[in-house]
Amino acid sequence: MNSAEIRRRFLEFFENRGHKIIPSVSLVTPDAKGVTNTTLFNSAGMQPLIPYLLGKPHPLGRRLANVQKCLRTVDIDEVGDATHNTFFEMLGNWSLGDYFKEEAIKWSFELLTDKKEGFGLDPKRLYVTVFEGDKNVSKDTEAFEIWKKYVPEKRIYFLGAKSNWWEAGDNGPCGPDTEMFYDVTKEGLGDLFKEEFLQADEQRQVVEIWNDVFMEYEKRDGQVVGKLPQKNVDTGAGLERLTMVLQGVNNIYDTDIFLPLMVEARKLTGNLRAQRIISDHFRAAAALIADGVLPSNTERGYILRRLIRKAAMKAGGKTIDFTGWSESVNQVIREEIGKFSKTLNQGVKKFEKISTRNKKEIFGSDAFLLFSSYGLPIDSTIELAKERGLAVDVKGFEIEFKKHQKLSRTGAQQKFKGGLADESELVVKYHTTTHLLHQALHEVLGDKVSQKGSNITAERLRFDFAHPAKMTDEEKKKVEEIVNQKIRENLPVQKIILPKAKALKTGAYHSFTEKYGDEISVYFIGENLETAFSKEFCGGPHVARTGVLGKFKIIKEEAVAAGIRRIKAVLE
Repeated sequence: MNSAEIRRRFLEFFENRGHKIIPSVSLVTPDAKGVTNTTLFNSAGMQPLIPYLLGKPHPLGRRLANVQKCLRTVDIDEVGDATHNTFFEMLGNWSLGDYFKEEAIKWSFELLTDKKEGFGLDPKRLYVTVFEGDKNVSKDTEAFEIWKKYVPEKRIYFLGAKSNWWEAGDNGPCGPDTEMFYDVTKEGLGDLFKEEFLQADEQRQVVEIWNDVFMEYEKRDGQVVGKLPQKNVDTGAGLERLTMVLQGVNNIYDTDIFLPLMVEARKLTGNLRAQRIISDHFRAAAALIADGVLPSNTERGYILRRLIRKAAMKAGGKTIDFTGWSESVNQVIREEIGKFSKTLNQGVKKFEKISTRNKKEIFGSDAFLLFSSYGLPIDSTIELAKERGLAVDVKGFEIEFKKHQKLSRTGAQQKFKGGLADESELVVKYHTTTHLLHQALHEVLGDKVSQKGSNITAERLRFDFAHPAKMTDEEKKKVEEIVNQKIRENLPVQKIILPKAKALKTGAYHSFTEKYGDEISVYFIGENLETAFSKEFCGGPHVARTGVLGKFKIIKEEAVAAGIRRIKAVLE
């Protein structure tokens, strides 16, 4: 049974039992009350339905079913084993104050075992867990008694809240659940004592394939405060795991869901775990991009960037150009990897030197050096270290990072040359970008523009200039376009040392208040000095070519004094 048939059978099964089929919502789209404001992504089938679980009437009624796109990164370090992945599809059906435990358990069993309408699994290979109770909620003997109609008592186990309690967070609907597991061993395990079952679960001899949550309680600030106005049922089965079981393979990556991706991943590396990570992370990235997320350094965009870059690391800086995705999705992934590959190559070389010197641990200072001077994110350093059996002093890194932030905040009090916080790779990139920005401002606002100061850190550039009025959105957009065009042209950044008199005749921008020596360094961006896009008196340092800079974006334009404007900008 292929994955498309599994989706179809699931939806038809519940449609035949009075459920309305609702579409999957976006991974990032909140409902009318902004449910996803508390989380970056839809991480469960029930998440978009929280208002209705709390009592709001749903326009389609009280019985619903769908296949919901979800994304979770809490288990990202487990990706690469047999069953974990980040992006997944959740098969779910809900009762909003309608049926409860009796019907939910009956239909779960029928769907899993019925050969005509369901999936035809062997009921003798099913195991079930139910909630054993705690200080907040009593033991779920009701679910236990219902399950005894379908599964032998000796294959039903009471477990604690860690396994058999579901909640959306510290606030919202919650309740005990019952979970179904399937024996995937060749010979079959037969009846198991509780301890034997737990061991089989740990060894992946049994796989969780279904979960019925009985939502009748509410949490506030992490505490169960009482019951909801209505009793709800929220069920769920991960399509990927269910497909694995139904197709008789021992991992999700050998299913029809992942096999096309795995074929491409095998072209990039011979390491099996790396192939699985590549397949999962690029698949998740494609889903996020399709729902409007783009790589960035904050929130959802940062998660996407992490996924792409980790996959790229495993793939040696290469990507899957997958025909099953739209060209726009492939393009975003290619561009992100293109940016990262330069950083990765340089960072990995430096990492190898550091790891040779440090046999057990990457010091915090070294991890920060990799970040600040080579642009290697701490996540990437941790990943590289893990592959070599090394630890990373993350706390030490954080200390160094805070020192760096404090230095960056000193603003005008900085004493580094040319407004630079240091001469790390990222700072150097921003320094070159200020030259492009300066010239772009001249082209858009006119020649009366003159630089009044700059402050450059590894996080952003700040550029002060003389101009009498606030820039319009159109003017800012035009400046961005000019800078990004010159970055795409991958122009050379060159230096020439000239006698003061000749340097002045080049037309290069310079400060009339600064004292210059007899010889002056003129940096120009272009093939030659005469036709260069930008020319400035400058002591450096700069990148070799503009193509390494990334995408330029203005994040703020504001007044700092009479006739003085300030631009803050970043490279993405």
